[in-house]
Amino acid sequence: MNKSSDLFEARRKELTEKEAPLAARMRPRTLDEFIGQEHIVGPGRLLRRAIQADQLSSVIFYGPPGTGKTTLARIIANTTRAYFIAINAVLAGVADIRAAIATAQERRGQFGQRTILCEDEVHRINKPQQDALLPWVENGTVILVGATTENPYFEVNKALVSRSRIFQLKPLTEADLFAVARQALADPERGYGKLNVTIDDDALAHLVDVANGDARGVLNALELAVETTEPEAFPADAEDSAHASRITHHASRLHITRAIAEESIQRRAVLYDKEGDVHYDTISAFIKSLRGSDPDAALYWMARMVYAGEEPRFIFRRMIVFAGEDIGLADPAALRMVMACAQAFEYVGMPEGRFHLANAALYLETAPKSNSAMAFFDALEAVEREQEAEIPAHLRDGNRDKEGFGHGEGYLYPHAYRDHWVAQQYLPDALQGRVFYQPGGLGHEAKVKVEVERRREAQLAAMLEGGEGFGATETLTFTGVAVAGDRDRWLQRAIGGAGERLAGLRDRVLDAVRLQRHCLVLDLNAGSGLLTWEALRRVPEGGVWSLTATAAEAAALREIAARLPQVERPVVLQGSLAELPDLIATRGEADVRFDAVVGRGVLTAQQRSGDAIRNTQHTTTHP
Repeated sequence: MNKSSDLFEARRKELTEKEAPLAARMRPRTLDEFIGQEHIVGPGRLLRRAIQADQLSSVIFYGPPGTGKTTLARIIANTTRAYFIAINAVLAGVADIRAAIATAQERRGQFGQRTILCEDEVHRINKPQQDALLPWVENGTVILVGATTENPYFEVNKALVSRSRIFQLKPLTEADLFAVARQALADPERGYGKLNVTIDDDALAHLVDVANGDARGVLNALELAVETTEPEAFPADAEDSAHASRITHHASRLHITRAIAEESIQRRAVLYDKEGDVHYDTISAFIKSLRGSDPDAALYWMARMVYAGEEPRFIFRRMIVFAGEDIGLADPAALRMVMACAQAFEYVGMPEGRFHLANAALYLETAPKSNSAMAFFDALEAVEREQEAEIPAHLRDGNRDKEGFGHGEGYLYPHAYRDHWVAQQYLPDALQGRVFYQPGGLGHEAKVKVEVERRREAQLAAMLEGGEGFGATETLTFTGVAVAGDRDRWLQRAIGGAGERLAGLRDRVLDAVRLQRHCLVLDLNAGSGLLTWEALRRVPEGGVWSLTATAAEAAALREIAARLPQVERPVVLQGSLAELPDLIATRGEADVRFDAVVGRGVLTAQQRSGDAIRNTQHTTTHP
């Protein structure tokens, strides 16, 4: 009975794999078959080293659909000696997670085997699932491999994020997608290598272009094109030997033209989630383009949102906010214009309402800019942080207690004066001289600016002279003794100590190269490791190679590195700068490429000419 069940299961699995979509059949099985994402799986990168050494720790793969998140998890399953369990956070429940944990414990106890738990849609994990999983991830019973299209820093449980390395996958390049499509056309087992498929260059270019960085998208379109195209016979006058050889094997061919390709994939796939990371990033790019007065960029980002199905009312709301925040009094008509366009859109709707979206955006983009309304938030901060100030007596309501307390006494009625204005105190005594509003110098506000500054000058003069309408003058600025002492002590610490000077040098060197977390770094004169250890801290998903001049330096670095997990240690080389290419080749990694090359006192330590530096350039890529 068991043998029969096993045979049926094997047959079912065979049929499932055979009838699976092309994208599923062509899923890479090894790192050598994997295309793209060189920044995390290229030669020498941490993730590649960890997979090859079977020393993977908990990781979360984050990126758009079709970039290889699930594929990397499958490659780990094919490569590792650990037991592999795959579940989906949407479909699996607490019972499934507990069963996986029980299996992991049994494997660990009986065979000493680790267990990798791959959880797709990891951002959907709920509180009960987290409670069932988290302790076992923390104590190493299971190694979590999560995959998500959502930003893990916002959407994934914080406890899981803090215990995992996060690798961001990028949309595939056009070159990557061409390679994916050609791989499928050439593969005789899983792809269309046994068929005589001819695809025009412009047809393949169309599939790649519209797929928009999604490998699954280009393979699905290619599959639709091949499966729905009728074979055609070869021309009768085909005489060349290569053509004749193909006729021997196939009586017909499948010819994919640009027209067929356009029918197979007509609409560009745009990654856009109305509640996700791309939604906020796109509206941010739109607003910043308006603020930067770039009409082309503003229209492009708005078009992306409309194309992806964003709610136009949301875009109008953001433009209404922009009119108040970024234009304000520089053009008081801006808010009226946006409100009119928004109201017109309510009458017209889509698709004609797109004219009103465009008009509102273009008006805001071309209008003079001023963010002087931010003065309100400065005033709000003063209210929140400072002691509540009393309202000056002459500004208080005099209708109720003018006779008893003198409220309102001494108030100067502006309409009784020339130009309907008179210099008098309006701020509390403690805030006299405080400036919140800074008028801009563009558009309508440029005219306002002159008058505001003139009146401020008059008020200041009247205040200092103790004129009518003002109380006693106040000291406007003061630096306390405690603050000055703190500043002096800070300066003393900043300029004292040789160790701190070296730390400053280290930070200046590494800040200059702007390292990404996945970069591969070469330290040309590691010495004591001043740059090596800081670089290692800044590139947790990349790696560091260190060149030392002496065996003693190399031994010291390796001794310190021994405290780290093996895959996270720097690669320590010992020799001269001229010997570097040979040292790298000796390790069997001659094709390694560095994102940044750093060094301190390199020329002095190595005492080599410019030729020695040039000898290293075929193995390094400078930032």
